[in-house]
Amino acid sequence: MNILRTPDSRFENLLDWPFQAHYAEISDATTGQSLRIAYVDEGPRDGPTVLLTHGEPTWSYLYRHIIPKLVELGYRVVAPDLIGFGRSDKLADRSDYTYERHVAWLSTWLTTMDLRDITLFCQDWGGLLGLRLVAAFPDRFARVLAGNTMLPVGNDPGKGFLDWLAFSQSTNDLPIGQIVAMGVTRKLSREEIAAYDAPFPDVTYKAGACQFPTLVPITPQHASVAENKAAWEVLSAFDKPFITTFSDNDPVTKGGDLVFQKFIPGTKGQAHVTLKGGHFLQEDSPDDIVAIIDGAVKRGRA
Repeated sequence: MNILRTPDSRFENLLDWPFQAHYAEISDATTGQSLRIAYVDEGPRDGPTVLLTHGEPTWSYLYRHIIPKLVELGYRVVAPDLIGFGRSDKLADRSDYTYERHVAWLSTWLTTMDLRDITLFCQDWGGLLGLRLVAAFPDRFARVLAGNTMLPVGNDPGKGFLDWLAFSQSTNDLPIGQIVAMGVTRKLSREEIAAYDAPFPDVTYKAGACQFPTLVPITPQHASVAENKAAWEVLSAFDKPFITTFSDNDPVTKGGDLVFQKFIPGTKGQAHVTLKGGHFLQEDSPDDIVAIIDGAVKRGRA
């Protein structure tokens, strides 16, 4: 694997981004090479742990308005950057990115961090990967909040995703910041768009962002269909709180909340919500997300 590392200077003076960078070194199981995963780790270490996972093509900057408010409420907030994104290492070759490698990388990071009693908030690929972690390590998770995400097993994803797939494969130089801007209801500033572009100095750093859409198992022939079906077997018995927090204006994942509510027992009796916003609902409804997370934890500790 040809490993790239975004210069630290790209992350200096970003708007609303005061958080210290933390790093964990993990080993790739196939090559034995070392990879560096970056993560935010804010708040008291003895506070309830909230894990925030991002998706495509964002990084933990997506949670910049959520992290400090959770910290103010006494939570330990941990937000990793997936390999290929943010301040984490990036691979130059698209073929080095696979769904199962992403699961393995994030699993190794999770167990290295030894996070427990986790409240997970996941969106987009943060759910495709985060829910695989829940299935692999259910005892580590206290509850799940899922917004604008899915865990597909070779089924038709709908026109919204297919349009995104076609667009994403039409160029190797994805306009990352503009993609995020198109996926929110409010208007992002130039500084915010620049922050989403920051991890990618040039097109060579974007292999992961380009490859991600092709890895979603949307046909029976896709890799990871069997692994996702196995994860669903575990999730179909997951009876801890599972709350859906989908937005009202996302053509890619619309209706996915009903799938989770139908098959996961932990969804029964929960206060599911539909938030205002586009695909990147963290940009549109950060205060609501904070309140939902806080309410879910406090109900569980009452």
